[in-house]
Amino acid sequence: DTRPLPSYSPVALNMIEYEEGKWLPLFSLKGSVLQKAARWAVPVACLAAACSTYFRTYADDGVKEWIEAMKVSDRLRDFSFVLGFLIVFRVQTAYARWWEAGTLLQQLRGEWFNSFSSLLAFCNADPQKWQEVQRFQ
Repeated sequence: DTRPLPSYSPVALNMIEYEEGKWLPLFSLKGSVLQKAARWAVPVACLAAACSTYFRTYADDGVKEWIEAMKVSDRLRDFSFVLGFLIVFRVQTAYARWWEAGTLLQQLRGEWFNSFSSLLAFCNADPQKWQEVQRFQ
């Protein structure tokens, strides 16, 4: 169906309109997941900052020593490991979907080829093959 979506459609409101030769949609907020990610990231970042400030200001010496013992490099290493794992998982899933789509496309191509071959075979106008065509139809 090539009809345009109605302008009030939720799908149409979130779609990105691309124009050839322009890179602006790459940095556009329309159609981006940035808003959904920010809804979670900003409150969690504020909570982390508030907790950090509270613990550094009002905590006793034992908690302050524990906080100092947690080095930034260790947290960065752990975060990088989790982030790398998630990225590899998403890329692997995308690659599997790409291969599945390619396989289904080749299968569709084969089905269309068989259909067209059958159409040519069964609609032969040759008078010598008229009996066979009638039998197959």
